[in-house]
Amino acid sequence: MSGTTRPTPSPERARPAASDVVRAVNGVLLPGFTGTDDPPAWLAEAARDGLAGVVLFGHNTPDVATTARLTARLRGASPDLLVAIDEEGGDVSRLEAATGSSLPGNAALGIVDDVEVTERVGVALGRLLTATGVDLDLAPDLDVNSDPDNPVIGVRSFGADPALVARHGAAFVRGLHAGGAGACGKHFPGHGATNVDSHLALPVVDASADELRARDLPPFVATMTRRDPASPADDAVLDAVMTAHVVVPALGPLPATLEPAVGALVRELGFEGPVVTDALDMGAVAAFGAEGAVAGIGEVAVRAVEAGADLLCLGTTVGRDDEALFRQAQDALVDAVTAGRVTLDRLRESADRTARARAAVRARQAASGVVPSPESALAALDELGRVGAEVAARAVRFAGPVPADGPVVTGTPDVVDLRLRFDHAAGRTAQHVQRALDEAFGPDVRHLRPADADAWAHAVATVRASDRPLLVLTREPVLGSGERTRLGELLAARPGAVVVHTGFPGAVEQWFGTDLPAADGAPRAVVVVACGTGRANARAAVALLRGRPATAPGEGSR
Repeated sequence: MSGTTRPTPSPERARPAASDVVRAVNGVLLPGFTGTDDPPAWLAEAARDGLAGVVLFGHNTPDVATTARLTARLRGASPDLLVAIDEEGGDVSRLEAATGSSLPGNAALGIVDDVEVTERVGVALGRLLTATGVDLDLAPDLDVNSDPDNPVIGVRSFGADPALVARHGAAFVRGLHAGGAGACGKHFPGHGATNVDSHLALPVVDASADELRARDLPPFVATMTRRDPASPADDAVLDAVMTAHVVVPALGPLPATLEPAVGALVRELGFEGPVVTDALDMGAVAAFGAEGAVAGIGEVAVRAVEAGADLLCLGTTVGRDDEALFRQAQDALVDAVTAGRVTLDRLRESADRTARARAAVRARQAASGVVPSPESALAALDELGRVGAEVAARAVRFAGPVPADGPVVTGTPDVVDLRLRFDHAAGRTAQHVQRALDEAFGPDVRHLRPADADAWAHAVATVRASDRPLLVLTREPVLGSGERTRLGELLAARPGAVVVHTGFPGAVEQWFGTDLPAADGAPRAVVVVACGTGRANARAAVALLRGRPATAPGEGSR
């Protein structure tokens, strides 16, 4: 149940014209689509008829020049179309999905803990977004990663301390704004205190209201309202807020995206901009679309609007009929207006919020001096590469005792990748570390990625018999997990191996403490904390292993 009363329409109510209803419904929809060139016919039609905007995914953005051309065509369909993208940097990148991000991500920024650096990163990213014609970045991630076993947030978070996340979140927003882009903080009211991936199932954050306000809400509070209303320089207020697909029993029984009490809390905290849903195709909310005249995402969309959402992110279209997905949500909302569940005034209020946010973003874009074009996008990408390499070099470090000066790995290594879980947020199991190792050590690097028991036995036998240096890649060596057990077996077989940890840096002490096995007094593993698995992180980690400077300036991906 949605927890709200669904009014029955009175027989004498005059029904609005269908075109008015469709236009109002379109004004809350934020679909994805298939293609990298001209928008499909259904999207162009919807754009002319009041569509709020679109979300670009990695399959739309093979490179930044193509993205700039695509967004120009989208604006040709409607200059009022809001173009959004999930560009966090680090592990989650759409503009650089093919190559990996030039930025090392939030966890790296939290480790460096220099708000001026975080703001510089935001500026560089904001300028790239503006140059590619993107209005709204579905970032920063403002989750406080209080559970180190979190499978979906992890390095996407600035850290486990609410104050740290709040100050860096605000700095990132200021930077995006200075670069011309809009910012959408996520995932309200917090997705950091769970070990369940909402792409697959429904997490529960079993915290009291007081715990929530002390731990999870501070980063949102810091970015939802102007701290000093008299100061025009205080530009850390989000343009939008994205809800989480998590149940917080202290707030209500439904996932936050569908829970009216969560929508009310956003307004109680003083935020006046649009509330954006996380993708409505995710597993956490799938069960809530099983009832109603339209099954699936349509009913979820209606419930989200009933809960206070202003913009409905429908999700990726990979492997789907993009128009059918859009029509399902559109038809369900039209039916909801006809049935009296949703009013036109309610939909128009959402459209007004979006229009105000879009106007603010467009004013920043004009003030930034960045003109969207393929050439501007390539130049902005180079600058992003310079900033990202600098930050990654500062963030990536050894855990525990620092080895003596000089290379840690001097010969062609064997590489065992223990990271077997598919990364739903990033869209793939990233191979950037492997690529960086191949670039550094040549084509003879031996990569072992044992997916089953037989492959694992072969990997152990191979590295036990090998005289090559051993590198082990980890992400979630949680005590008692299969990844942890395998790590222990490798280090028992090859004490002194090198571990490149690509997961959450806040758990390094817990995961790589004194219980790691050693034999005959040999040193425990040398651990490099990469703060993520993006391209910038990978290159900085490999440079550290080789005792050399990280990526040279100007190596943004093209």
